[in-house]
Amino acid sequence: MNSLYNFAPTLHLLILGALVASVPLGWMWLRQSSASTSQRVVWFTQLTLFLTFDLVLFGAFTRLTDSGLGCPDWPGCYGFASPVGAANAIDAAQTAMPTGPVTHQKAWIEMIHRYMAMGVGGCILTLAWFAWSKRSQGSNTKLPTLTLLWVCVQGAFGALTVTMKLFPAIVTLHLLGGLVLLALLTIQIYQQRQVTPIEISSRLYGSAWICAALLLLQILSGGWVSTNYAVLACNTFPQCQDSWWPAMDFWNGFTVWRPLGLNAMGESLTFEALTAIHYVHRLSAYVVFIALGALAWQLLSVNGAKHLAKVLGALLLLQLLTGLSNVVLDWPLIAAVLHTGGAAALCITLVWLLCIARKLKTV
Repeated sequence: MNSLYNFAPTLHLLILGALVASVPLGWMWLRQSSASTSQRVVWFTQLTLFLTFDLVLFGAFTRLTDSGLGCPDWPGCYGFASPVGAANAIDAAQTAMPTGPVTHQKAWIEMIHRYMAMGVGGCILTLAWFAWSKRSQGSNTKLPTLTLLWVCVQGAFGALTVTMKLFPAIVTLHLLGGLVLLALLTIQIYQQRQVTPIEISSRLYGSAWICAALLLLQILSGGWVSTNYAVLACNTFPQCQDSWWPAMDFWNGFTVWRPLGLNAMGESLTFEALTAIHYVHRLSAYVVFIALGALAWQLLSVNGAKHLAKVLGALLLLQLLTGLSNVVLDWPLIAAVLHTGGAAALCITLVWLLCIARKLKTV
């Protein structure tokens, strides 16, 4: 039986990760050849944020295509640095189970996700090195170092996602960890740039924090829906299974520590439990939509915040449309990926709003 952890290809994977990270770093260095080092760091941080956002999207794509176990060991694929070397093992697994979880396509999707993750890790390591190299000039090292430590934690959750066979709690935390990375990089960009602050009332500032907390809970709920494959438990809207209150099993649905598809007793998870997972997410979405919509509406009247308000409104509309299409169009892949992307973009937008309003005098 294949070992869950096989570190034989680690050196090859580290070299590959360094090569992946060197591409955006080299491009940045050439493109910003006339810029100062501090300007280059700002640009590179923004690029790293963009690449991390792409990684979150590809992570959703990996999960939604059932490719999370495309290579059932870690960090490589059957002890190789790529599916090319693992071709024989993948052939054998695919012959035994033609539709997966291991196929050549799924193996490549899974490994590309790991390559991207290593590239992002390399970029974040570079940012931390930049910060420490300029420490004598007053460079802030705390946040880049925290981000580097967090990406290591995120890598550990990625390993556990595979070795614990898509354990729902681990997969959900892995998604949350990706959003925390986005938040940390957004704060770094704020600290590096000279941003014109916006003046908002203390009431509106408090509302923004409440909306951020609600969004966090909603993202956790959405991750729980996705990792338990509960999207299609309700295939009608606005009702669920043609009922305003369908049969639901909240206890088993929200038992956190259990394997995928099973309850805490090791029995198959019931449809009623999946229904509870889905319907709670849908009901809480109404609350979050109203709260964020009200925040966007109020920001329209604030000088300097109109652009953020429009972005927030557009992202809410995207979430509404993609969420509905997941239900009524039988979970199309593009809509499901965009739904995750919208949640990530909302996270970045709210973190940015809280950053630029943080030190303002409230009225």
